[in-house]
Amino acid sequence: MSVVHLKINGRDIEADSGMTVLEAARANGIHIPTLCYLKGINEAGDCRVCLVEVKKARTLLSACTTPVAEGMEVQTNSDRVLQGRRTVVELMLSNHDKKCLSCIRNRHCELQTLAEELGIRDEDVYGGEQTPASYDDFSYGIVRDTAKCILCQRCIHTCEKVQGLGVLGLENRGFKTIVAPVYNMSFRDVDCMQCGQCVLNCPTGALSEKEDIDRVIDALHDPNKVVIVQTAPAVRAALGEEFGLPIGTRVTGKMVAALRRCGFDRVYDTNFGADLTIMEEGNELIRRLQNHGVFPMMTSCSPGWIRYMEFEYPDLLDHLSSAKSPHMMMGAMIKSYWAKRKGVDPKNIFNVSIMPCIAKKSEIHRPEDRTAGFLDVDAVLTTRECARLIKMFGIDFNELPDEEFDPDLLGDYSGAGVIFGASGGVMEAALRTVKQKLEGKKLEKVDFMECRGMQGVKEAQIEIAGQKMWIAVASGMSNVKPLLEEIRAGKSKYTFIEVMGCPGGCLNGGGQPIIPSKIKNGSLGMGYRELRAKALYEEDEACEVRVSSDNPQIQALYRDYLGEPGSELAEKLLHTTYTKKERFRVFPDEEFQPESEDAFAKTGASADD
Repeated sequence: MSVVHLKINGRDIEADSGMTVLEAARANGIHIPTLCYLKGINEAGDCRVCLVEVKKARTLLSACTTPVAEGMEVQTNSDRVLQGRRTVVELMLSNHDKKCLSCIRNRHCELQTLAEELGIRDEDVYGGEQTPASYDDFSYGIVRDTAKCILCQRCIHTCEKVQGLGVLGLENRGFKTIVAPVYNMSFRDVDCMQCGQCVLNCPTGALSEKEDIDRVIDALHDPNKVVIVQTAPAVRAALGEEFGLPIGTRVTGKMVAALRRCGFDRVYDTNFGADLTIMEEGNELIRRLQNHGVFPMMTSCSPGWIRYMEFEYPDLLDHLSSAKSPHMMMGAMIKSYWAKRKGVDPKNIFNVSIMPCIAKKSEIHRPEDRTAGFLDVDAVLTTRECARLIKMFGIDFNELPDEEFDPDLLGDYSGAGVIFGASGGVMEAALRTVKQKLEGKKLEKVDFMECRGMQGVKEAQIEIAGQKMWIAVASGMSNVKPLLEEIRAGKSKYTFIEVMGCPGGCLNGGGQPIIPSKIKNGSLGMGYRELRAKALYEEDEACEVRVSSDNPQIQALYRDYLGEPGSELAEKLLHTTYTKKERFRVFPDEEFQPESEDAFAKTGASADD
């Protein structure tokens, strides 16, 4: 690639010929603000915030779409540029609801940050009519409020390019344009994974998770409830970011201390559930190998991935492991095994999961996943919600001591359970247990490095008990789809495939702390995922037990209660079924109840519509 010479703000700059002005400026430490731009996902110049002045050009140009050229002279901070950017943002604000103090993204909103950066003091310069808004909170996971949308289209292109779905698009024309599923339908009624990647990439509060904090607080204040919380492995690698700590800081001990001070009766780690998942899923893999079962077998830990399969590939559902996800297994054990041993009526137990995932909010309501008529898990809080709960309770997170999880019955976990939060972690954990069981001896080496890394698809040939088998690890549905097409065509060479709905795995889940686009588009890029993964692998290495089947409390659970992996009781409590889902439901079903009274009012529709 040839080198281009240009000037930016009077400075002589060298850039590769394929660069845009924005890339050349940032490579040389020159800041140009952006809003719609998301490297590799949305580079269309829709918002016009990155305007620059190019000598001899008749109009201001968007830096993210303008290629560099030999001899080009660019100004990024002239009076004309600054006024142009202010005008663009002021026009956005004129069509914005501006309820910043009560917005879920207050102080984490890129539009708010940009308005401050540009010195905008009057948020209603233009006033006038606003685009009719839609408000959708009918799904269990995602809330859509178009009154806060700036039409940047980052969510649209995220769904298209990252997940290969295209659930969102532009509806209506001109001033009435909004971002919505087709026909302005609810997320509840379309083939949405509820993964929340659109939420992570939305620059404002137009997309957010549906909060469960109030229900959890009510349970904590109910003297008749035993409130138990479990935390997913990925949460410890990201929660600290909500309290100003560097990306990838592991805060396991402070997280436990904070939750205990919130008033939870027990604080457990979902890693126990992850170890349990490996026992059941590993046994299922061995059973399929011995009985010539359906291959490749695919993991079932990611609820967004399960939704995707039920909507898009229902003909391949037999390839999924029937094992419930770790937090659902944990919930089932709390309301059966734990309740029995502790003498507590399951109806008085309120299970809370702290998850990096928005799709878990829908998962807990699956009719296939109930234990003795009860929900396995009663409420799911995202990592972001967990941070808001801690702040709401007035807890100084960074000053807390490190404390341990409660040790009774469900308190032990292995390093294999910890790495579930990273893409490849489930596969590596499973291989540790399966190889040890089939070869009948302790592993000399527990690390399967072939499973690690943030690539969209990883593959390797593994030898276990003298037999070779191909494995694959994939995350993000756009990466998974080619593997599924191979299976559908009968051409797959794999025995075992791990799939995570979110790119990089749970550590990049839709409920994790939001990384501003300034960081994603900067030198770190998507490297924040590696930093979070590093925290998990470090905890794995520090664990005395690193193979799920070696967890003494897991062994006790099977000895005293379940019998053995795959037993009748284990199948009843720890396994599930899957069903084909219809892509669109145009009319509400009989069980439908609006989540809020004004939900239809804001769309101009009625419940009868």
